[in-house]
Amino acid sequence: MRTLYITILTVFFINTLIAQKKSINESRFITIGGIKQWVTIKGNDKEKPAILFLHGGPGSVMTPYSDSIYDKWKKDFILVNWDQRGAGRTFGENAPKEVNEDYFIENKLTLKKMVEDGIELSEYLTEYLNKKSIILMGASWGSILGIKMIQTNSSLFKGYVGNAQFVGFNKNYIYAYNKVLKLAIDSNDSIAFKKLKSLGKPPYKNTRNLGQMLRIVKKYERMNAIPAPNNWWRMNQEYNNKKDKKDRYNGDDYSFLYFAGHEKMGIRSMVKNLDFYNNSLKFNIPIYFIQGEEDILTSSKLNKIYFEKIKAPDKGYYLIKEAGHNPNELILQKQYEILRDKFL
Repeated sequence: MRTLYITILTVFFINTLIAQKKSINESRFITIGGIKQWVTIKGNDKEKPAILFLHGGPGSVMTPYSDSIYDKWKKDFILVNWDQRGAGRTFGENAPKEVNEDYFIENKLTLKKMVEDGIELSEYLTEYLNKKSIILMGASWGSILGIKMIQTNSSLFKGYVGNAQFVGFNKNYIYAYNKVLKLAIDSNDSIAFKKLKSLGKPPYKNTRNLGQMLRIVKKYERMNAIPAPNNWWRMNQEYNNKKDKKDRYNGDDYSFLYFAGHEKMGIRSMVKNLDFYNNSLKFNIPIYFIQGEEDILTSSKLNKIYFEKIKAPDKGYYLIKEAGHNPNELILQKQYEILRDKFL
């Protein structure tokens, strides 16, 4: 009996050591674009395909929540989360202890530089993980970054899966404004109607005005879309501290200023002239769009037209009922199905 117990215990430890050797679980700063940027790399098997997630916002980092949302994926993929330049721990590592408007103005954030960062990180990952290419996933702002990265160097990527795909800064925001204005009229929502009329159509000179419009957009999306489960936002305790919270808050403000633009501070939107309709149509890798039917900000009415123009070795467009701009379990399920069927 003792011999059997020792044998079972030995087998258990051997299997544990093998699993540990096969797995990867790293969280650290990597020098990208001349600054330290926060990257996590997690998976149960180093031989599996790697996914680089491009978070939205910009500034809305996913590293604190990735384990809660994507933990089950680690058996099939290596998951790479990245706090982009100006966001989360990357912002906190490179900003002074106290930030103010002068710091925001003097430290410009550009789409070009962020694309260069993404390419440099992707090059690092292919070499470090010994991969010919990686899978790219972008949502909302991350969908802008993703398309730009692919257009810059598609050889680094096995394929692209986009959710809430932007097609153009002005196109998307003017459409969203007109849509919620109509919804406010149809539902006799006098508060939203008055606010929208006082704001007028975008683009705006003041970042705050865009934020006010987006609050109304989110309000109407929530009426018809199934929300993400509460347990998605169970934060990894490593990030649940005063400094990380402050860095996420400041990074979100900083990034959104450069996304939206703010005339009084002399900050121009880094995506003001973005228009994928006419200059990002040919791809050398498979392209898949997952789209919430209730998404107002990046509506299917706009990105389906863009999708139909795209030429790629393989492509797919998936419209998900009861899903909005922000992902929910229905979006997550479709993402995994595409990744499993196309890349495993």
